[in-house]
Amino acid sequence: MLLDPNTYDAKHLDAETQRLLKATIDWFENRGKRQLIADAQDKVWYSEFLDFVKREKLFATFCTPQAQDETKRWDAARNAAFSEILGFYGLQYWYAWQVTVLGLGPIWMSANEEAKRKAANLLDSGAVFAFGLSEKEHGADVYSTDMILTKTQDGYKANGSKYYIGNGNVAGMVSVFGKTDSDDYVFFAVDSQHKNFKLVKNVVDSQMFVSEFRLEDYPLTEQDILHRGPEAFSAALNTVNVGKFNLCTASIGICEHSFYEAITHASNRILYGNPVTDFPHVRQNFVDAYARLQAMKLFADRSVDYFRTADENDRRYLLFNPITKMKVTSEGEQVIDLLWDVIAAKGFEKDTYFTRATADIRALPKLEGTVHVNLALVLKFMPNYLFNPKQYDEVPSRHEPKDDEFFWRQGPARGLGKIQFHDWEPIYTEHADIPNVALFHEQATAIKTLLTTAAPDAEQQKDLDFLLNLGHLFTLVVYGQLVLEQAKITGVDHKEIDQIFDVLVRDFSAYAVALHGKTSSTEAQQNWALQQVRKPKTDQARFDHVWQQVQALSGKYEMRP
Repeated sequence: MLLDPNTYDAKHLDAETQRLLKATIDWFENRGKRQLIADAQDKVWYSEFLDFVKREKLFATFCTPQAQDETKRWDAARNAAFSEILGFYGLQYWYAWQVTVLGLGPIWMSANEEAKRKAANLLDSGAVFAFGLSEKEHGADVYSTDMILTKTQDGYKANGSKYYIGNGNVAGMVSVFGKTDSDDYVFFAVDSQHKNFKLVKNVVDSQMFVSEFRLEDYPLTEQDILHRGPEAFSAALNTVNVGKFNLCTASIGICEHSFYEAITHASNRILYGNPVTDFPHVRQNFVDAYARLQAMKLFADRSVDYFRTADENDRRYLLFNPITKMKVTSEGEQVIDLLWDVIAAKGFEKDTYFTRATADIRALPKLEGTVHVNLALVLKFMPNYLFNPKQYDEVPSRHEPKDDEFFWRQGPARGLGKIQFHDWEPIYTEHADIPNVALFHEQATAIKTLLTTAAPDAEQQKDLDFLLNLGHLFTLVVYGQLVLEQAKITGVDHKEIDQIFDVLVRDFSAYAVALHGKTSSTEAQQNWALQQVRKPKTDQARFDHVWQQVQALSGKYEMRP
């Protein structure tokens, strides 16, 4: 289930993709653990990694749509695999890729063919890209921007600053969001090496360069304009739909590498005359961490299928996307915390991957206010998801080498509340013979009871604290659905599914207790909440089976020194 560089085999992908993914693994393994850690500690700019990217044309191959070069394609399945590998070795390397993906979004979505040709040529030459959306005073609030374009005799000039902009020190093109002096939204492209592009500083103490920059009378022509008006606004949100998915795969990669270190250390450490892994609470932590990590991978893999199936009539990905950004990354934090509670002081040692992971894993749920922003977004889909299903053709696994061109024509970023979903209950019913799936299904269906008998009143609908907790409960239902779908496709052992849902039953109960304690919760809502507090179905044989899977990972992988 976990990525193992020693035996990595992406046989579900085409031969050239397999070669590039294996080449990426080999580059990191040949560089070695000591060098990677030293580079991170010394905050060394990763020029050698970018030289490798340039030499193998990695970003160019994975980030160029087929419309620009028929030998390349934008393929969400292989991009997810690549993102996971980069996260496995270090968030800083993933970050260079991630912000390139974001920077390219507004370009590929535009009708500016000259800008597209320029971007494709830059990619082919090894360039990276940047996404100039956030600002120091406004964050990622796309409604507010102080980046202003004014008309000149020859075109335009841009003035304003951007903050938290990855790759801003070297990007061949930076896609910048702003407004015209007539208050219309606009996206335009600039060059980070232009004399009117003022690089202020790296705003983080890290190997990655997260820049603050200013544009001072930066000259622009019509050829630099990517989007205007509502299209610019939609391009900002639609780019996030594509690019921010990578948050979840980075989190998965970080957790996988950390898991190997943690189980190998714990299995070989003697405490009070016994191996640490003999203690029941240690085994519980490892089994819970493994179950959570399995669920993360299952949900993320299944989400890719819906991304690649999407079209104008099937926009279900717009629900699954914020859950990958919010839920999978939050689960990653929990996995690291469970492992850290076991290995304790070892997690602080400077020569471990784990000590980097403890810091990096925190970043992913917090990028762009990920958790609360995406929970609020998820709530828009809840009525139709729970009460108004639609018939769709079944979505298969989508691993074929196909160009995902719909990403660049997603259309206006509105109408989310009108999107319908396939019926979520049949997959739960199909697995009713698994005790904790059946128990969780009872909890899940109870949300419908809550919304029909004790729905949030007008005041509670203004109480974001209350609604976000409801969003957590709803998210678990969607999460469990896709976990089961992918588990069915890949033939996951029913004992392991049962252990995953042992965790989800406990999580649902915890969020129910939290709802009970909310200041504004009514008596009816409190009664409902207490009725949903359930103890998972325990099974020692099942637990021991999963523990054996965990224990078998001890010593299975260690990065080359």
